[in-house]
Amino acid sequence: MSTHKKEVGAVVRKSGVSFRVWAPFANSVAVSGTFNNWQLTAMDSEGDGYWAVTIKKAKAGQEYKYVIMHGEQMEDKNDPRALQLTTAAGNSVIVDPEFDWGETTPQALAQNQQVVYEMHIGTFNRADPASPGTFETAAAKLDYLKDLGVTTIELMPVGSMSMEHEWWGYTPEYIYAVENLYGGRHQMLDFVKAAHQQGIAVILDVVYNHFGPGESMDMWRFDGWYENDMGGIYFYNDYRGKTPWGDTRPDYGRPEVQQFLLDNVRMWMQDFQLDGLRLDSTIFIRNHKGFNDDPANDIPEGWLLLQKINTVARKINENALVIAEDVGANEYICKPVNEGGAGFSAQWQVDLPHAIRTALNAAHDNERDIRTVSNLLQRRFNGDAFKRVVYSDSHDSAANGSARLNEEASPGNPASIFARQHQIIAAGIVLTAPGVPMLLQGEEFLQGGSFNDWQALSWDHAEKYAGILEAHKHLIALRKNQHGNTAGLAGQGVDILHENDEAKVLAYHRWDQGGPNDDTVVIINFSTTAFKDYAVTFPRAGTWKVRFNSSWKGYSDDFKEVAVSDVAVESNTASLPLPPSSVLILSQDE
Repeated sequence: MSTHKKEVGAVVRKSGVSFRVWAPFANSVAVSGTFNNWQLTAMDSEGDGYWAVTIKKAKAGQEYKYVIMHGEQMEDKNDPRALQLTTAAGNSVIVDPEFDWGETTPQALAQNQQVVYEMHIGTFNRADPASPGTFETAAAKLDYLKDLGVTTIELMPVGSMSMEHEWWGYTPEYIYAVENLYGGRHQMLDFVKAAHQQGIAVILDVVYNHFGPGESMDMWRFDGWYENDMGGIYFYNDYRGKTPWGDTRPDYGRPEVQQFLLDNVRMWMQDFQLDGLRLDSTIFIRNHKGFNDDPANDIPEGWLLLQKINTVARKINENALVIAEDVGANEYICKPVNEGGAGFSAQWQVDLPHAIRTALNAAHDNERDIRTVSNLLQRRFNGDAFKRVVYSDSHDSAANGSARLNEEASPGNPASIFARQHQIIAAGIVLTAPGVPMLLQGEEFLQGGSFNDWQALSWDHAEKYAGILEAHKHLIALRKNQHGNTAGLAGQGVDILHENDEAKVLAYHRWDQGGPNDDTVVIINFSTTAFKDYAVTFPRAGTWKVRFNSSWKGYSDDFKEVAVSDVAVESNTASLPLPPSSVLILSQDE
């Protein structure tokens, strides 16, 4: 039997439960569990590295482990494909994967219409400050996210993890099992169903560039075999195994390991009806040193795996949004597979958060770099502005020695007037830039500090800084053209109208088809200087109406509001007042 047709793991059938596990170097394998009073039931070798047995008495809900003999060594191992565990250090659990989806289906929103919200289940919304958040507590905030205008939730990894390591989810140990403290598999299914009922898509971060913290994993030296003091059958056992997170890069060249990963993609996309995936650090899948344009260190089978992942995901859901976290500089990441590309829908524009910080959070106006922001606004991959995800903060940029943008704007006082102005400008850039915009949980109400995996969001901020939250709602509404007068923000067109490095003012034009209710102009004053009459070039003559003015006192009563009335443009140029540290958005009526 060829490997790709095998059902591996514990599969519930009418005749009982069939167990199949890959352990090519084992001398014998048995399964032990509550169904046989933790005695050993021998499994049969299938002659190709797999061992299998069907146990009639076994049923969903029961616990089990594999017992593997290699030479004189006998070890209990959890199933790498376990769909549930009691804990990461406990036992595997048999699961019936059936779930009643009702009439809900995956969302099919066009890529240029999406607004993504990055969410960490453990900290997003807690019922109890002493316990991590769950899918159930997160689902309680779906109405809030819908009201905010979010179209797509991006979940940080949710696989079963060990508390003593970290709760970010980026050191995966069991990629098929949903963490029990988050509510487990069934709560996640309920969450996706509830999100879909609200018209909100759900995508998931998956980590295939390395597995967890080495020797503490049951996958480590799973069947007893290894070379060069490395990890055994699931891992490269030479220099390719080394990653910044340990010597645990999966061996993409082994068909069984590829299948292990591709079947995981199938599970998320099919069994969980997810709307897409975000692959962590794909650069370390395709190059063992994490370098771009470095053929000597490329991993060809890693590139092939990326192509297969995208092919599999879109066979299940042709509208799947599959995002790569790469270096933001390789066109082939988003090229179609049939053109030699990896086939991703989009990739993170990883340098944009730094560029926005450099433009906003400099100590003095003359130190602000607006040119890099200007250059990145014009960046696109394969001629498509929406082949990239744009953001000012993510779990990465707001951590790892850094902090959230508003915290870095005003260290120790992340709700200062300075921080509030800069947060709105950053959101203004992200939500008017060409690309798929993404927010990090809590940025819309000035969550401070650095992102971490233990500090819950301060939901009282949503009321305390209701004006900042309102500014985000207004910007998202404009991005989605909810008022019918900013269609250009979802279009491909972008043109820098004005770039004044001395005054630190940047203006750009966004359009789809062009014309009234479409052409949109964004003017950003990065400086702390107010300008009474500032000349800006517009795409055409006529009356341009202000759709958004970040200095409005409704956003914060201590803002020094500068009223900007309709702008009458003659010969494509007009002067208008510019509030300090502000963003204006204008468009034309019919």
